[in-house]
Amino acid sequence: MIHMVDLTSSKLITATRIPSLSDSRFKQRLVLINKHSHNLTLNNTTTRPIHLKMAAGDSTTAILDQNSGTEQKRIVIQNNHGEKLVGLLHDTGSKEIVVLCHGFQCTKEYSMMVELAFGLEKHGISAFRFDFSGNGESEGTFEFGNYRKEVDDLQAVIQHFTAENRVVSAILGHSKGGNVVVLYASLHHDIHTVVNVSGRYKMDRGIEERLGKDYLEKVKKDGFIDIKSKKGESSFRVTKESLMERLNTNMHEAGLKVDQDCKVLTVHGSVDEVIPVEDASEFAKTIPNHELRIIEGANHGYTNHRDELVSVVLTFLKNNMHRA
Repeated sequence: MIHMVDLTSSKLITATRIPSLSDSRFKQRLVLINKHSHNLTLNNTTTRPIHLKMAAGDSTTAILDQNSGTEQKRIVIQNNHGEKLVGLLHDTGSKEIVVLCHGFQCTKEYSMMVELAFGLEKHGISAFRFDFSGNGESEGTFEFGNYRKEVDDLQAVIQHFTAENRVVSAILGHSKGGNVVVLYASLHHDIHTVVNVSGRYKMDRGIEERLGKDYLEKVKKDGFIDIKSKKGESSFRVTKESLMERLNTNMHEAGLKVDQDCKVLTVHGSVDEVIPVEDASEFAKTIPNHELRIIEGANHGYTNHRDELVSVVLTFLKNNMHRA
């Protein structure tokens, strides 16, 4: 972690390392601040902070990389529950924005989200990656389910940029985030380009691995199940309500409700160890306007196939973002 000074209030805030792409591989670059001159030094590259007027409840801190001319703005957006959602906008100056959604127990700083954002930026497309409520820097309580609330979070983000006279032209989610973007498209019909990266179709799968055998009996008896880390420490609590939300989330019904004019890409790794690749085929059968891409040899995190993932996503977005 590093520290930056909010020049509008002289308040010290915490920021993360700012990555950059080099031959499609990102490197971590530290931002150093001279608090007397208010200049930022980025690996011997001078940058300057940008200040913007924001709506009440929202705030922004921006950094301009003078080499690329791209701003990276830390933006805080209030959701419908009064909680602050924190995100980072890779602003190329394009009116259009692609919103990136992370997966379960993850954040906007997950390396896949970072690489996708910089891949888009490299092609002149602005990208916004943010933390769902209860995750990362955002306010709220972490929940096992929370699918509908995360859809609401995504809607708050889209409404924010719409109010700022920007256009959210596509939404992308990985793993649980993939479920969220498909659910969003089934409930709201204002986004016409959706990317589902390794989302889960059969929602009853994968629970026993996390919660243990007889999880339904346990949660009915106690009302919750406490999940412990490998060190034996309490990691999070699964309530009966959040578990039932997961089990009652029907991706088949959601897929059928996606509009015909909404183009959906599902990407999945052939050796995904978390969500079976067969789930991707089910999305393809259900969603009316769908494209399926299986990346051979890729696992759930695309550990050794990030370049291919970024390439597939960029090709799809460039071919479909301007259809509406």
